[in-house]
Amino acid sequence: MRHRKKKFRLNRFGSWRRATLKSLCRNLLIHQSIRTTKNKASAARPLAEKLIQLGKTNNLASRRRAFAILQDHRLVQQLFGEIAPRFLNRKGGYCRILTLGQRRGDGASLAILELTEKIQLRKKSAKKEPAPPKEKEEITKPSAALEKKPPKSEKPKRQFLGGLRKIFKKERDAL
Repeated sequence: MRHRKKKFRLNRFGSWRRATLKSLCRNLLIHQSIRTTKNKASAARPLAEKLIQLGKTNNLASRRRAFAILQDHRLVQQLFGEIAPRFLNRKGGYCRILTLGQRRGDGASLAILELTEKIQLRKKSAKKEPAPPKEKEEITKPSAALEKKPPKSEKPKRQFLGGLRKIFKKERDAL
């Protein structure tokens, strides 16, 4: 009997399944929102919430347990420094799954797995601020007006693999 053996199998064997879930959690923490299938999202959500819960208890043992899953020191530092402090007032429910619909190719149900507390990144506006007007400089020395700086010499163009482009760009090769 398979009592208490329910698990999202994801049609993978054990090590492959664990690697898939770790990869999904890594990308979720980096991008704060990922688009995947609904089954993968519901399988990765408990692991992601466990990582955030570890991040809330900031000690060495928690950092080591998080590193065992994430395998990236910068990501562990980001988890404990930026991501987990956003959820200090929350007791659970750090991730949400939003269903999207069916994938066109194979009909798999798609979903967005995202953190509930996201940082909104501001996009740079297309408007450019006008440059402040330049003040005219007065020339105090008459000799300074006559001196001209020599023009800067341009750097030679970089050759593609030692001039390999010349071999392929010959007229005889054109049809």
